Amino acid sequence: MLDTPARPDKHPLPAICQQRIAQLLASGARKILGLVAPPGAGKSTLAEALMAHYPRQLQGVPMDGFHLANSELARLGRQLRKGAPDTFDAAGYVNLMRRLKSQSASETIYAPEFRRDLEEAVAGAIAVAPETPLVITEGNYLLLDDTPWVQVREVVDEIWYLDVPDGLRRERLLARHMRFGRSRDQALDWMESTDEPNAVRIAKTRQYAHLCVPWL
Repeated sequence: MLDTPARPDKHPLPAICQQRIAQLLASGARKILGLVAPPGAGKSTLAEALMAHYPRQLQGVPMDGFHLANSELARLGRQLRKGAPDTFDAAGYVNLMRRLKSQSASETIYAPEFRRDLEEAVAGAIAVAPETPLVITEGNYLLLDDTPWVQVREVVDEIWYLDVPDGLRRERLLARHMRFGRSRDQALDWMESTDEPNAVRIAKTRQYAHLCVPWL
Protein backbone atom coordinates (compact mmCIF):
# COMPACT_ATOMS: atom_id res chain seq x y z
CA MET A 1 0.00 0.00 0.00
CA LEU A 2 1.34 3.45 -0.88
CA ASP A 3 2.29 5.92 1.81
CA THR A 4 0.14 9.02 2.14
CA PRO A 5 2.00 12.33 1.91
CA ALA A 6 4.20 13.01 4.93
CA ARG A 7 3.42 16.74 4.81
CA PRO A 8 1.68 19.25 2.55
CA ASP A 9 3.95 20.01 -0.40
CA LYS A 10 4.28 23.27 -2.29
CA HIS A 11 5.10 21.20 -5.39
CA PRO A 12 2.02 18.99 -6.01
CA LEU A 13 2.79 15.85 -7.94
CA PRO A 14 1.11 15.46 -11.33
CA ALA A 15 -1.41 12.62 -11.26
CA ILE A 16 0.47 10.73 -13.97
CA CYS A 17 3.55 10.61 -11.71
CA GLN A 18 1.58 9.07 -8.88
CA GLN A 19 0.06 6.52 -11.25
CA ARG A 20 3.45 5.50 -12.62
CA ILE A 21 4.96 5.25 -9.12
CA ALA A 22 2.13 2.91 -8.14
CA GLN A 23 2.91 0.73 -11.15
CA LEU A 24 6.61 0.63 -10.34
CA LEU A 25 5.92 -0.36 -6.74
CA ALA A 26 3.31 -2.97 -7.59
CA SER A 27 5.79 -5.78 -8.34
CA GLY A 28 7.47 -5.57 -4.95
CA ALA A 29 10.90 -5.93 -6.61
CA ARG A 30 13.62 -3.28 -6.59
CA LYS A 31 12.98 -0.70 -9.29
CA ILE A 32 14.99 2.34 -10.39
CA LEU A 33 13.36 5.50 -11.72
CA GLY A 34 15.41 8.11 -13.58
CA LEU A 35 14.62 11.82 -13.91
CA VAL A 36 16.33 13.77 -16.66
CA ALA A 37 16.18 17.36 -17.94
CA PRO A 38 18.50 20.27 -18.71
CA PRO A 39 20.09 22.26 -15.85
CA GLY A 40 17.59 24.26 -13.82
CA ALA A 41 14.51 22.25 -14.79
CA GLY A 42 13.81 21.10 -11.23
CA LYS A 43 14.93 17.46 -11.23
CA SER A 44 16.02 17.59 -7.59
CA THR A 45 12.78 19.34 -6.62
CA LEU A 46 10.67 16.60 -8.21
CA ALA A 47 12.81 13.89 -6.60
CA GLU A 48 12.38 15.56 -3.20
CA ALA A 49 8.62 15.88 -3.74
CA LEU A 50 8.39 12.18 -4.57
CA MET A 51 10.40 11.19 -1.51
CA ALA A 52 8.22 13.43 0.68
CA HIS A 53 5.09 11.66 -0.58
CA TYR A 54 6.49 8.14 -0.15
CA PRO A 55 9.18 8.47 2.53
CA ARG A 56 9.41 4.77 3.43
CA GLN A 57 9.48 3.50 -0.14
CA LEU A 58 11.74 5.84 -2.10
CA GLN A 59 15.42 6.75 -1.83
CA GLY A 60 17.24 9.30 -3.95
CA VAL A 61 20.67 8.62 -5.48
CA PRO A 62 21.57 11.60 -7.71
CA MET A 63 23.94 11.33 -10.66
CA ASP A 64 25.73 14.49 -9.42
CA GLY A 65 27.54 12.44 -6.79
CA PHE A 66 29.77 11.27 -9.64
CA HIS A 67 31.22 14.69 -10.48
CA LEU A 68 34.97 14.36 -10.86
CA ALA A 69 36.89 16.11 -8.08
CA ASN A 70 37.97 19.68 -8.77
CA SER A 71 41.62 18.60 -8.58
CA GLU A 72 41.03 15.98 -11.29
CA LEU A 73 39.13 18.46 -13.48
CA ALA A 74 42.11 20.82 -13.18
CA ARG A 75 44.52 18.04 -14.12
CA LEU A 76 42.42 17.23 -17.19
CA GLY A 77 41.94 20.89 -18.11
CA ARG A 78 38.14 20.59 -17.82
CA GLN A 79 37.42 22.81 -14.81
CA LEU A 80 35.80 25.48 -16.97
CA ARG A 81 33.38 22.87 -18.37
CA LYS A 82 32.33 21.35 -15.05
CA GLY A 83 28.93 19.75 -15.61
CA ALA A 84 29.65 18.52 -19.15
CA PRO A 85 29.31 14.75 -19.76
CA ASP A 86 33.06 14.12 -19.63
CA THR A 87 33.39 15.75 -16.20
CA PHE A 88 31.63 12.82 -14.49
CA ASP A 89 32.70 9.30 -13.61
CA ALA A 90 30.02 7.88 -15.88
CA ALA A 91 31.25 4.28 -15.66
CA GLY A 92 31.21 4.47 -11.86
CA TYR A 93 27.64 5.77 -11.95
CA VAL A 94 26.49 2.95 -14.27
CA ASN A 95 28.15 0.37 -12.03
CA LEU A 96 26.40 1.77 -8.96
CA MET A 97 23.04 1.55 -10.76
CA ARG A 98 23.77 -2.10 -11.50
CA ARG A 99 24.62 -2.76 -7.85
CA LEU A 100 21.43 -1.07 -6.72
CA LYS A 101 19.32 -3.08 -9.17
CA SER A 102 20.63 -6.39 -7.78
CA GLN A 103 21.12 -5.36 -4.14
CA SER A 104 21.08 -8.33 -1.78
CA ALA A 105 18.81 -8.50 1.26
CA SER A 106 21.78 -8.30 3.64
CA GLU A 107 23.61 -5.39 2.01
CA THR A 108 23.48 -1.64 2.60
CA ILE A 109 24.86 0.22 -0.42
CA TYR A 110 26.50 3.62 0.08
CA ALA A 111 26.40 6.26 -2.66
CA PRO A 112 28.20 9.60 -3.04
CA GLU A 113 26.44 12.95 -2.78
CA PHE A 114 27.39 16.24 -4.43
CA ARG A 115 27.54 19.16 -1.98
CA ARG A 116 27.04 22.51 -3.68
CA ASP A 117 28.42 24.39 -0.69
CA LEU A 118 31.72 22.52 -1.21
CA GLU A 119 31.45 22.10 -4.99
CA GLU A 120 32.67 18.54 -4.40
CA ALA A 121 31.19 15.06 -4.07
CA VAL A 122 31.29 13.35 -0.68
CA ALA A 123 31.72 9.57 -0.71
CA GLY A 124 29.41 7.30 1.26
CA ALA A 125 26.92 10.06 2.09
CA ILE A 126 23.75 8.23 1.01
CA ALA A 127 22.77 4.87 2.50
CA VAL A 128 20.38 2.71 0.46
CA ALA A 129 18.70 0.03 2.54
CA PRO A 130 17.96 -3.31 0.86
CA GLU A 131 14.26 -3.13 1.71
CA THR A 132 13.77 0.16 -0.19
CA PRO A 133 11.63 -0.80 -3.21
CA LEU A 134 12.25 2.23 -5.42
CA VAL A 135 15.44 4.23 -6.03
CA ILE A 136 15.18 7.61 -7.77
CA THR A 137 18.20 8.83 -9.67
CA GLU A 138 18.20 12.24 -11.31
CA GLY A 139 20.69 13.89 -13.62
CA ASN A 140 21.31 15.49 -16.98
CA TYR A 141 22.73 12.63 -19.00
CA LEU A 142 20.65 9.52 -18.31
CA LEU A 143 19.48 9.35 -21.94
CA LEU A 144 22.71 10.10 -23.81
CA ASP A 145 23.71 7.73 -26.62
CA ASP A 146 27.42 7.98 -25.74
CA THR A 147 29.22 5.09 -24.03
CA PRO A 148 29.05 4.44 -21.11
CA TRP A 149 26.03 6.73 -20.53
CA VAL A 150 23.87 4.69 -22.91
CA GLN A 151 24.15 1.73 -20.52
CA VAL A 152 22.00 3.60 -17.98
CA ARG A 153 18.96 2.70 -20.08
CA GLU A 154 19.80 -1.00 -19.70
CA VAL A 155 19.54 -0.77 -15.91
CA VAL A 156 16.96 1.90 -15.08
CA ASP A 157 13.34 0.73 -15.33
CA GLU A 158 11.81 4.06 -16.35
CA ILE A 159 13.23 7.47 -17.25
CA TRP A 160 11.07 10.60 -17.13
CA TYR A 161 11.94 13.80 -18.97
CA LEU A 162 10.85 17.02 -17.25
CA ASP A 163 9.21 19.54 -19.58
CA VAL A 164 9.76 23.09 -18.32
CA PRO A 165 9.43 26.36 -20.28
CA ASP A 166 12.92 27.44 -21.24
CA GLY A 167 12.57 30.94 -19.79
CA LEU A 168 11.48 29.61 -16.41
CA ARG A 169 14.28 27.06 -16.41
CA ARG A 170 16.88 29.76 -17.07
CA GLU A 171 15.46 31.96 -14.30
CA ARG A 172 15.75 29.08 -11.83
CA LEU A 173 19.27 28.32 -12.98
CA LEU A 174 20.39 31.94 -12.64
CA ALA A 175 18.95 32.13 -9.12
CA ARG A 176 20.71 28.89 -8.14
CA HIS A 177 24.10 30.05 -9.37
CA MET A 178 23.74 33.35 -7.50
CA ARG A 179 22.56 31.57 -4.34
CA PHE A 180 25.81 29.60 -4.32
CA GLY A 181 28.10 32.60 -4.66
CA ARG A 182 28.31 33.74 -8.29
CA SER A 183 27.52 37.32 -9.21
CA ARG A 184 24.79 37.88 -11.80
CA ASP A 185 27.34 38.49 -14.55
CA GLN A 186 29.38 35.44 -13.55
CA ALA A 187 26.25 33.31 -13.48
CA LEU A 188 25.12 34.49 -16.91
CA ASP A 189 28.58 33.87 -18.36
CA TRP A 190 28.64 30.34 -16.94
CA MET A 191 25.16 29.61 -18.24
CA GLU A 192 26.02 30.71 -21.77
CA SER A 193 29.38 28.97 -21.93
CA THR A 194 28.57 25.74 -20.09
CA ASP A 195 24.95 25.18 -19.06
CA GLU A 196 23.19 26.10 -22.29
CA PRO A 197 25.36 24.02 -24.64
CA ASN A 198 24.69 21.09 -22.29
CA ALA A 199 20.96 21.93 -22.27
CA VAL A 200 20.79 21.76 -26.07
CA ARG A 201 22.40 18.33 -26.03
CA ILE A 202 20.11 17.05 -23.28
CA ALA A 203 16.97 18.30 -25.04
CA LYS A 204 17.85 16.11 -28.03
CA THR A 205 17.54 13.01 -25.82
CA ARG A 206 13.90 13.74 -24.89
CA GLN A 207 12.66 11.25 -27.51
CA TYR A 208 14.08 8.33 -25.53
CA ALA A 209 12.14 9.03 -22.32
CA HIS A 210 9.35 6.72 -21.16
CA LEU A 211 7.31 9.72 -19.98
CA CYS A 212 7.44 13.51 -20.40
CA VAL A 213 6.28 15.30 -17.26
CA PRO A 214 5.14 18.95 -17.25
CA TRP A 215 6.89 20.44 -14.20
CA LEU A 216 6.34 24.06 -13.22
